[in-house]
Amino acid sequence: MIRTGSAVWNGTIKDGSGSLTTPSGVLSSTPYSFKMRFEDETGRSGTNPEELIAAAHAGCFSMALSGQLTKAGFTPESLATSAAVTLEQKDGGFAITKVHLTLKAKVPGITEAQFQELAGAAKAGCPVSKVLNAEITLAATLAG
Repeated sequence: MIRTGSAVWNGTIKDGSGSLTTPSGVLSSTPYSFKMRFEDETGRSGTNPEELIAAAHAGCFSMALSGQLTKAGFTPESLATSAAVTLEQKDGGFAITKVHLTLKAKVPGITEAQFQELAGAAKAGCPVSKVLNAEITLAATLAG
């Protein structure tokens, strides 16, 4: 299985801009720029690579945990995950150094220990976790 995405960039790093496109159409010439990425420009429809990585990681982890729970005989009512990606200057450039996953879950019949074990396994086993060269942390909360 191969998934693709494409980018077009025009101009200099600070004054230029680009667009991102995916075959699914979710991104269709979606704008991105230096200001959107490094200066938190708002008010304009667009994105940045780190925001996309955060969404991808949250989605991947949630699906991985659903799989872990299902294999263990549990049916999750909800798995709400957010991911915070840290981009820092490092070694003369920029690097994604950390991703913090925050999970709020409703899983009937599971103990806290079972939940934490399966959440940890999902964090380690998620394909997006495996591809990132960053510290990945998790705060998992099981709702009563």
